[in-house]
Amino acid sequence: MGLSWQQGPLAPGAVGRFLVPAPLPARMLFAEPLRRRMRVLFGDEWIADSEDVVLLHEPGRYPVAYFPLADITADALHPGEHTTRHRDLGPTSWYTVHAGTRSTQRAAWRHTELPAHARELEGRVAFAWRAMDAFYEEDERIVGHAADGYHRIDIRRTGRHLVVRSGDSVVADTIVPLVLYESGFAPRWYVPRADVDESTLTPVEGQTFCPYTAPGARPGRTRTPGPRCGASAEWCRSNPTRSRCAWTASDYGWNPARTSSRTASTATSTSTRRPPSESPDRQP
Repeated sequence: MGLSWQQGPLAPGAVGRFLVPAPLPARMLFAEPLRRRMRVLFGDEWIADSEDVVLLHEPGRYPVAYFPLADITADALHPGEHTTRHRDLGPTSWYTVHAGTRSTQRAAWRHTELPAHARELEGRVAFAWRAMDAFYEEDERIVGHAADGYHRIDIRRTGRHLVVRSGDSVVADTIVPLVLYESGFAPRWYVPRADVDESTLTPVEGQTFCPYTAPGARPGRTRTPGPRCGASAEWCRSNPTRSRCAWTASDYGWNPARTSSRTASTATSTSTRRPPSESPDRQP
């Protein structure tokens, strides 16, 4: 179930209702920051690359990503004569997308006279999914349709250089992290154990479990609440003043090759991204 399709709360077939005194509009649109780097590939060129994407959820549709004009390659968009009118967002201008020797009409659009309540989409362009060669979140290609963050937990490879610090100590330094996206939580970074200075970590008592992916989990079985990134998590701390600031996820009930033998941390971290050409094994 997604936020705006199937039986989600914003979908035409919603099975529940919002507990508010006044009736809600028949259609509700929801916009939010994606919080992921997204890129668009067309004509063997990256024509859009942004960490400031806004995702629009519209009833009965998969989410649509809107890119700031500043993050779209110059000369990739050629204004066309075709215009339409969105039932909620007003007049819409369509673009021909051009890159290299490729050119496709009506492959991108922008809402030109947005109502005041929809200013999050001001100065942003969306690309037609099937008209592009590929969409990427971080360094993972998204196949089929846009990913709905309310439909699943997503794990993405990324080409960022991640450094985790606790005070003056470098806890981890890696160029091959994984980033976990889960509704209701900030993105969480997973680092190969080989890239962690385990001398900075002290094990502490306690173990938490995932109520969704733990092997043998069943209705009525009580689990201690904890991070929902793995079936179980063993906690440690990186200095005496911080308790349970990092954990090692293990005993996975799903996708062990992608996530096992990695440590996640809530310590201060910084990341910088490398150009796609420098990302090992990340090119299509």
